[in-house]
Amino acid sequence: MAPDGTPDLKVVGTRPIRPDGVDKVTGRAQFGADFQLPGQLVGKVLRSPHAHARIRSIDTSKAEAIPGVKAVMTAADLPEITSEEAFVGEGPADFKDMSDNTMARRKTLYDGHAVAAVAATSAAAADAAIAVDYEVLPHVIDVEDAMVEGAPVLHDDMFTSGLDPKPTTPSNVAKRMVFELGDVDAAFEKADIVIERKYKTAPVHQGYIEPHACVAQYAADGQVQIYCSSQGQFMVRAYVAKLLGIDISEIRVTPLEIGGGFGGKTLVYLEPLAVVLSRKSGRPVKMAMTREEVFRGSGPTSGGTVWVKIGAKRDGTIVAGDSVLKFQAGAYAGSPVGPGCMTAFAVYDLQDVRITGYDVVTNRPKVAAYRAPGAPISNFGVESAVDELAHKLGMDPVELRLKNAAKKGTKAAYGPTFGDIGCVETLEAVKDHPNYKVPLGPNQGRGVAAGFWFNIGGESSATVNINEDGTAVVATGNPDIGGSRASMAMMAAEVLGIDVERVRPIVADTSSVGYCFLTGGSRVTFATGMAVVEASKSVVNELKARAAKTWDIPVDAVEWQDGEAIPAGSNAGDFEPLSLEDLAAKSGRTGGPIAATSSLNAQGAGPGFGTHLVDVEVDRETGHVKVLRYLATQDAGRAIHPSYVEGQIQGGAVQGIGWALNEEYIYDDKGRLENPGFLDYRIPVASDLPMIDTVVIEVPNPRHPYGARGVGEVPIVPPMAAMANAIQDAIGIRLTELPMSPPKVRKAVDEQAAAEE
Repeated sequence: MAPDGTPDLKVVGTRPIRPDGVDKVTGRAQFGADFQLPGQLVGKVLRSPHAHARIRSIDTSKAEAIPGVKAVMTAADLPEITSEEAFVGEGPADFKDMSDNTMARRKTLYDGHAVAAVAATSAAAADAAIAVDYEVLPHVIDVEDAMVEGAPVLHDDMFTSGLDPKPTTPSNVAKRMVFELGDVDAAFEKADIVIERKYKTAPVHQGYIEPHACVAQYAADGQVQIYCSSQGQFMVRAYVAKLLGIDISEIRVTPLEIGGGFGGKTLVYLEPLAVVLSRKSGRPVKMAMTREEVFRGSGPTSGGTVWVKIGAKRDGTIVAGDSVLKFQAGAYAGSPVGPGCMTAFAVYDLQDVRITGYDVVTNRPKVAAYRAPGAPISNFGVESAVDELAHKLGMDPVELRLKNAAKKGTKAAYGPTFGDIGCVETLEAVKDHPNYKVPLGPNQGRGVAAGFWFNIGGESSATVNINEDGTAVVATGNPDIGGSRASMAMMAAEVLGIDVERVRPIVADTSSVGYCFLTGGSRVTFATGMAVVEASKSVVNELKARAAKTWDIPVDAVEWQDGEAIPAGSNAGDFEPLSLEDLAAKSGRTGGPIAATSSLNAQGAGPGFGTHLVDVEVDRETGHVKVLRYLATQDAGRAIHPSYVEGQIQGGAVQGIGWALNEEYIYDDKGRLENPGFLDYRIPVASDLPMIDTVVIEVPNPRHPYGARGVGEVPIVPPMAAMANAIQDAIGIRLTELPMSPPKVRKAVDEQAAAEE
């Protein structure tokens, strides 16, 4: 046993080579754009050039007359769908909105909204001209502008929910929600110091390198086959079935490799269109977005405004927190304002806290999830305000956070009381790290921020098959976007007692494995891992039964150790051990193939905490912010594959740095996106960054057999606030709006200089 009481493990916690690595580095792996079927057509989408317009008419006759054009579709080819809540993707959605977002029906609601699609024998023919008569309408881009009286209303049937009495006038505010604990107003009366500030963030894209792509084939007997890049093949199956009125049993979805998702591939955009075009043409249809289409037509995450009020005693005890979040949902309701509210103050042990959230539609693409959706936005506000509080109190910012940190027994504003968590440990790891003690030079500053994500479990299935040579195949239904192939194989190998190289993990299609909720919310290693462990245990029980049958002794007289069946003791008899390979070879004579399946709805996902520390240097002449050092500490529960955990932490930190310094959607006065590509939408590259130092804390999650917690969401939560806090420390200027790009930093420096004259 280990010092913390956990069992000694031989595979979990090691760093084997990733099982999908060779295929990817040699180019053998098939991504969405690589896949082809014989006789396939090319599908293209016509998109609206207007932010808000009524569709008067669509004339497809000229396109249909072009040689090579085999099918043309509009929203008229999709069934009318009534409003119905859907929870198959990552977070709530509405099927009617999803259908309208897939193909505009009466109005286009953003620049890039799909209005028609063509399938043809060549890309040139697929670019066929379709005449659309638009009536351009007033539009609104900013979230607060969308909330004011007199703003252009996107949906005549949208009435704000969460208000009493319910409004009778339509507005752009889809929902109001409140999370509250204690008596906040009374608690502020006890505060010696109160900080009250407003912050703003811009919508940013997930920035995955692989654009959306799929191939669909509608067979003569009504069977549908879809090959696509997504974060959930079962999600694609369910959404396509609902949007097109097809039975789920008629659809088979095969997941291809995924070149990044980060939450942005938890919706369908092309798949329903490709199926309709295939049905109309009688041939397979391949569709792939260009980079411009990805930006104009698929979901970024929300931008928003965050009002924060924090009260504290002079000794640093935070007595009250209050926040109002206003999140852009894009053209249809469903921003991640709920998770933003849930996570806002969750790193602190507060008895009196209130968070109010507003879900607001604007003339932008419908938002999609992005790593810890909603949490980075609210965290930017709260952790910036906490840093200002530390300055006013004259306290070290880490010490202030340690004094108020959430711990076992803390009740969160959104409901649960935390069990074993590692918030304090992540803060202490920062304090003890060499980076915290490095001397700083002129125009250099140090910033810290803590972050939280609740993590999720959910439905998962796994099948473990033992091959005739004693190797194993682990089949699950979750696309691998963060190392889950490796973690599944490792947990199976741990239970089976064999080398991980003898376990082959595969991501199966929807007809070959039981239902799995999508890959998102940092759920796969926790939830699907539990299914793998349970299936592997069932296999071990069967192996013991086969050994008992071979030896003609009771099954409870057999033990399984290090990949072998052995007698439980001297009373059981004197038999040579039977290895998994031995038992597999004899399986035909002892009962047939050895396999097991487990399906479960995993509960008890351990919440995750992390603390980030960054040193920056600000060039006052250009406004450029250089990242000198970056440290991310995080509680992983138990790192199944430490290299993957470190990679997840580093990747989240890099994306957060980009969100903080450069990334934003820029629209002109007509609501058209001006920077739909990586040349003008700037994400960090290697030369922008130092090495990201990581410290992995392990406070085991008791609900997982190996103590794992989700790790993919937490690391994107603290970076923006940490960066803002470091810039303030460097030049004495508090920037409250993202991105903190060179023009904005230079403007703030100039305003500071003018104020000092």
